[in-house]
Amino acid sequence: MQTIRTTLFGLTTYRGRMGHFSFIFHRLTGLGTLLFLTVHILDTATVYFFPSLYQHAIDIYRSTPFMIGEIVLVFCVIYHGVNGARIALFDLFAPQRWQASMQSKSAVITLVIAILLWLPAAFIMARSLLINNFGL
Repeated sequence: MQTIRTTLFGLTTYRGRMGHFSFIFHRLTGLGTLLFLTVHILDTATVYFFPSLYQHAIDIYRSTPFMIGEIVLVFCVIYHGVNGARIALFDLFAPQRWQASMQSKSAVITLVIAILLWLPAAFIMARSLLINNFGL
């Protein structure tokens, strides 16, 4: 238990702060997107190999937990893309900006841009969820 506590404490007090959280979040959103793509490829393959299972999979994907997961997935994809663009821009055009002060500022700007791009999609998807699953 002490090891877990030390790890979690170290994770939140790491000297990189916002840049470190951006690094971790970039990895997590990439893994989330990869997980979705893997599941998507497998369930699409069921059309060919097991057609009866495909309709069952679609019914599961229309359930509330999966639709909420899709809303989160869209944020993951958008954040991963925007943060990847930020990293590429800094690496290619402004390597002198890889400083702690600039890193923190750019990570916050990246998060704000990702949220602003995600909100319209989240609204449309949440509206569809409420109409189709709850009849609102």
